[in-house]
Amino acid sequence: MARRNLAEAGREYVAVNGKSNAVNGMSSPTPRATADEIAGALRERIRGGDLKAGDRLPTQAALAEQFGVERGTVRHALQRLRSDGLLTNVSKGSPPQIAAAPAAQGPGGSRAARSILGPRLVAAFGQPRVRVDVACLTAETLMTALGEPLRRVYEGTDRPESVHLRVLLPLLGQDLDYPSPDKGWGRDEALDRAVKERSRAQRAAQRTVLTNTVTGLRRSGIDARVEFRHTLGTPTRKAYLLNRRVALVGHYIPGRFMREVEDYEGANPVALCDVEGFDTPMFVFDAECGGNEAAFVDAEQSMFDGVWEHVARGQA
Repeated sequence: MARRNLAEAGREYVAVNGKSNAVNGMSSPTPRATADEIAGALRERIRGGDLKAGDRLPTQAALAEQFGVERGTVRHALQRLRSDGLLTNVSKGSPPQIAAAPAAQGPGGSRAARSILGPRLVAAFGQPRVRVDVACLTAETLMTALGEPLRRVYEGTDRPESVHLRVLLPLLGQDLDYPSPDKGWGRDEALDRAVKERSRAQRAAQRTVLTNTVTGLRRSGIDARVEFRHTLGTPTRKAYLLNRRVALVGHYIPGRFMREVEDYEGANPVALCDVEGFDTPMFVFDAECGGNEAAFVDAEQSMFDGVWEHVARGQA
């Protein structure tokens, strides 16, 4: 059942685009379908009920033949669907299955930043020109999520021509709403200094890692660069804009956390008002879906571009 439906999806793509060639007797698009287009065709089949929970897709080789593309393009399409929560068992040696229920994604369709950003970055790095714009409290989640895309680049699975990262962070030295002393700023000068120094040290470490990451990409022959700019105020949400086509947006949830703060009371845990960046619930908006989602992605990108150009400043 799944194989027949996927073949129909390939034919429907050809009908919409009006061009085809022959691949083993079956129509396929010319020029070749992109990963986004293949993912879109499969997504419609899943959401329309033609492919049901538990159904297995054809093998990557069969999908590549049906759509007239390389297997790498199919892999990127499947990664997109997995990050949407529509597929399971991707990259486990057997054809992936349609996910049991979208509710597995979490309340309101959200998923934690740590689980959603990595697969989306893998998909983004599958494109020739990679553009990642980030607005957040720290760069910790981004730094960690880049591990898998970088591994794929260095092993030769993906080979983008260029990678451009723009990272928008709050200005250091100001009294941020979080992380901050649980009882507020100005009550304990030693704690105030220690908390700000903790943020400064974390920022320096993350900036070093991202800078070294870009240096490594350049040494491998990729046109890569990273830029940092800063704004006043405490971010209330984090946003990742990938290749100007996908927006991941989540709201920080402040709470009381026990954190280690060096040079204060022997580095024993201290109560701080803070957030859990890794676990921030994220929502996905994909321009490929059209309609309101595409309009939202455009609006988010325009806002980021405006803040970057007219509001944000550099910091030594």
